[in-house]
Amino acid sequence: MNHRTKSLASLQSEINWDILVIGGGASGLGVAVDAASRGFKTILFEQYDFAKGTSSKSTKLVHGGVRYLAQGDIKLVSEALRERGLLAKNARHLFKTQKFIIPSYNWWGGPYYAFGLKLYDFLSKKLSLGPSRLVKKKSVIQMLPTLKTDNLFGGVSYFDGQFDDARLALNLAQTAEQHGATVLNYMKVLKLNKTDNNDISGVIVEDQETGNQFSVNGKVIINATGIFTDKILKMYNPKHKKTVVPSQGIHLMLDKSYLQGDTALMIPKTSDGRVLFIIPWYDKVIAGTTDTLIKKPKIEPVPLEEEVDFILDTINNYLTKKAERSDVLSVFSGLRPLAKPKKDETNTKEVSRSHKIIVDNNLVSIVGGKWTTYRKMAEDVVDKVIETYGYEKNPCKTKSISLVGNLSQNSEVPGNHLYIYGGQLNEYLEFEKSNEEYSEKIHPNYPYTKGQVVWSVRNEYVQTIEDFLSRRIRLLLLDSRAAIEAAHLVAATMAKELGQNGEWQERQIQEFTELANTYILN
Repeated sequence: MNHRTKSLASLQSEINWDILVIGGGASGLGVAVDAASRGFKTILFEQYDFAKGTSSKSTKLVHGGVRYLAQGDIKLVSEALRERGLLAKNARHLFKTQKFIIPSYNWWGGPYYAFGLKLYDFLSKKLSLGPSRLVKKKSVIQMLPTLKTDNLFGGVSYFDGQFDDARLALNLAQTAEQHGATVLNYMKVLKLNKTDNNDISGVIVEDQETGNQFSVNGKVIINATGIFTDKILKMYNPKHKKTVVPSQGIHLMLDKSYLQGDTALMIPKTSDGRVLFIIPWYDKVIAGTTDTLIKKPKIEPVPLEEEVDFILDTINNYLTKKAERSDVLSVFSGLRPLAKPKKDETNTKEVSRSHKIIVDNNLVSIVGGKWTTYRKMAEDVVDKVIETYGYEKNPCKTKSISLVGNLSQNSEVPGNHLYIYGGQLNEYLEFEKSNEEYSEKIHPNYPYTKGQVVWSVRNEYVQTIEDFLSRRIRLLLLDSRAAIEAAHLVAATMAKELGQNGEWQERQIQEFTELANTYILN
């Protein structure tokens, strides 16, 4: 019996769930971990794969948000910095302390940013990752050898957190199950069930793999669907007011030669008033992001030409190595589910990233927020459920819950791309040794193997080659062309493991290739 079959059996054996979560991104998975660890019978449905949407397309930063400090949102920054510190303890295998430089091209820039970052340090308190410092011009050039030096005065260094968003989502799903929750990807909620009194009593879900439908009872439904929040709300009330403003952010992936080091660059003010990051990640460089108001949410948003040009123009103003469209290895786009402000706001960079909880009958919706604060958002949601519906007042435990894969305090984070397995690394390596074929690479330029494909199918809820190439390893984001080249071997390996035929393989390759081509700039 494979993993998904067990989860489906659990779905059908339980009559009444205490908490039924719709949405398998950061918010929903966080709620599942929190609720299950408090002892509530919890089930989660995700229409696609876990973190398929926005939650796998972030800037890969666990941070307080330097720009929110500049906007005066001290509460949000303080909360995010506390959460950053907790994640550094609870998911050490995915968390990296990243050094940043803010360059200064005038005499007052260094002292100005140094003052603000000292406040950032202070708000971090005991969970600080290291102090910010004024840095002389010579040291800035040593750390950022590709930075333009004309009129450079110096800079400021500070520390923030970096992570792998999709892998964290996976580990949250595994941790939720470890605490008794049932989590299912590729389960679409078709409608909300209602009693004669018009109270919400559960959902009708459809298994996207088989087409089978199930009626599932839930005392409280959590709507954690991000950019699709309003779609679920309108299942309950077709006239429900809009609650989410989708804002698109895109990122360009470039070769590591654009930075030539381990230090990240933060550009404090761009032509659109945002900050822009150029960050080393998985032996590549991420440049982003943008903030573009989008009217209609999509699961796979497409970057706009002007967004790509904006990032290229901005980084070329700061780096000596010029980046052209042809140099971009991949471009990925995500939609932020910003909570709609009371007044119509067209400038989404000014919309707060704080979260809001909306209660409608037995439906609780979480809107807004960001990856860094996912744990606190989940805590607030479950606290709201306890307060509103009279659930047993079990205290939140997630501040100290070690996520699946976490390393012991004294462990060194393993090198190369296998660090993602963390505390399961030795178990994985033994698995790879068990079959001679498993050590075969899926692409000559990258370390990923056939063994990782099989492991992911057996242990990591993988149903499609996109699940593997995009979110279990990050090859689609790192190098879209290489991901397309690897697709045939991945499809063949998965088909053997899942008992699928050649027709399934061809369909998987075609669908993945069509998607991957949207990550390539023409």
